[in-house]
Amino acid sequence: MKNTQTGVGGEGDGSLAFAADRYLDHLAAEKGLARNSLEAYGRDLRKFLCTMDELGRRVPGQVKRDDFVSFLDRLNKDGLSASSRARCLSAVRGFFKYLLAEGELAANPMRDLRSGRRGLRVPKQLSIADIKALLASICGDDPLACRDRAMVELLYGCGLRVSELLELEASRVNLRDGYLVVTGKGSKERAVPVGRAALKALRDYLHEARPKLAKMRSSAALFLGRNGRAMSRQGFWKRLGEHARRAGLGQVSPHVLRHSFATHLLEGGADLRSLQVMLGHADITSTQIYTHLAGKRLREVHREHHPRSRMHIGSERKR
Repeated sequence: MKNTQTGVGGEGDGSLAFAADRYLDHLAAEKGLARNSLEAYGRDLRKFLCTMDELGRRVPGQVKRDDFVSFLDRLNKDGLSASSRARCLSAVRGFFKYLLAEGELAANPMRDLRSGRRGLRVPKQLSIADIKALLASICGDDPLACRDRAMVELLYGCGLRVSELLELEASRVNLRDGYLVVTGKGSKERAVPVGRAALKALRDYLHEARPKLAKMRSSAALFLGRNGRAMSRQGFWKRLGEHARRAGLGQVSPHVLRHSFATHLLEGGADLRSLQVMLGHADITSTQIYTHLAGKRLREVHREHHPRSRMHIGSERKR
């Protein structure tokens, strides 16, 4: 039986669970999925295997189309949202496509199966005034404040994922030309431009704060904690939360800053393809959610400022 954080625990060469473990190995080795993504796939597959075990399905060939309906019904009863159900079904669909390609199934029982329409989830974002308030709340010239300013400026100024920010190495920063190289999902690298404000905060951190935090330690990580080691995800979330509360913004996650970056760029006139590249989205459909956000904002601007939107229709007299 496999005993890993991402594995699902295969019991034998022909079992569903063993096949799922091989599929996860395939995603890691052939597709280059990041560990967080593999763990998410593993969790979704475990939900599916639990339902199949209850139905007495032990090997792939025993799974029928109606079993997937039972699986979706189970997810619904467990209170999963439409988006979460769709994600689980997507993981299982990939698994069965893999089994079909490997010749372990003669036909795919999931063909044409749908989980129902996934609702459009509009991500939370901050206004430009909120961003300014957040940055203003990071006061002081001590190394920790200097570091936090640089981290928030990069998250908002570059639209990074928090994992990309925390895994960024100092050697991947080019201060002279104003860009950095990050490793995104699937171990794919991309160059990201750094704006003037973020560049200044980053330069201040590298020259003044990082040497003090390093404490004679040798670390490749760009952002360091008090102990001189790489900044942890939990540590950064805590610091960001403290700054956000001080600014009167309530709960703010790192991903909210990424959403804000994308929305403000589109509102400023950026095109969707450029935004896709900067965000590191493999598929343009992942970027299209921001057209909804920008469109909503543009409609508000139109209603507020265009003379034909502000006027009352009944105020025009017939001549």
